[in-house]
Amino acid sequence: MNNDNKLTDLKNYSLTEIQEYIKNLGDQPFRGKQIFNWIFENYADDFDELTNIPISLRDKLKDVAKLRSLKLLSKSSSSSTATVKYLLETDDGKKIESVIIPEKERRTLCISTQVGCPLDCKFCATGLMGYTRNLTVAEILDQYLITSKEVLPNTITNIVFMGMGEPLLNYAATEKVLKILLQDLGNKIGRTRITVSTAGIPKKIIELADSGLRVKLALSLHSCFDEIRDKIMPINLKYNLQENIDALKHYSRKTKTKIMFEYTMLKGINDREEDLDALKKLCSQLPSKVNIIPFNSIAHMVNGGFSSTLEPTPFDEVKRFYERLISKDIFVALRNTQGDDIAAACGQLAIKEN
Repeated sequence: MNNDNKLTDLKNYSLTEIQEYIKNLGDQPFRGKQIFNWIFENYADDFDELTNIPISLRDKLKDVAKLRSLKLLSKSSSSSTATVKYLLETDDGKKIESVIIPEKERRTLCISTQVGCPLDCKFCATGLMGYTRNLTVAEILDQYLITSKEVLPNTITNIVFMGMGEPLLNYAATEKVLKILLQDLGNKIGRTRITVSTAGIPKKIIELADSGLRVKLALSLHSCFDEIRDKIMPINLKYNLQENIDALKHYSRKTKTKIMFEYTMLKGINDREEDLDALKKLCSQLPSKVNIIPFNSIAHMVNGGFSSTLEPTPFDEVKRFYERLISKDIFVALRNTQGDDIAAACGQLAIKEN
């Protein structure tokens, strides 16, 4: 048996690629479709589970391929919201986190695309963790498959690319995962139930718009003023707000979808009257929705610096801000914090190495 790290993970392949791979092994391509179904319909992670595949092909595959790139190390459950955080390990020993958020009519999986994040957003624990590498297609999909197998099968209704990392800086893998989920799986989870979140990479926003996938897109906005975004989101120094707004207008026109603006409330930074006026002006430019997010503690990762000075806007002021946006005829939602007791809420995902 070859070293596991040298084996081909079949989840890096689309359905067509798996069929071609099986053909190159000297077997019939229809076996590739059977294997694909075993992976995504039955969550198989061992070739011995593939009972309708000839033993000779299974034995051959054991020598050259694998069905799992992540190992589930542990899971933590919130006592107040039933949110579950999964700690997963890659074959090269890197650790990432995924979260399942249960709600009345949906179960949402928050998925990671990188080990850490290179963007250093000051209000985000993942940014304070630093960056190691991109995740592979298989490692991204494994989060979906492992968590799906852990909960009741086929009950994950929504996927948000809002976990660790910037999806559009791992664009090729993110796009391929989306194509497998939406095209190869026949809309098992429809495009309107998948959201990709970005801090703002204009060229990649345009590329995603032109891909034909038409998933929902969220911009981590957090301020309508460049001088504030420069301070709390260093990526804004490279790609300013107007560049991103122009790309978002293209995305909305091309996909005929609303843009979600994520807005984490930071005391004295983005909760002022001028911020309300700026949001009103921005939302008048394109179909959009503002998602108000209470600032969740990142004390488990903060070690001094500007991040340590950030404070949450008091909730009564958050609610007032939300109500004022409604009064300005802005489509807005106020997100409830879920999983903060296990550091699984928005902005809290991070691995702190000893």
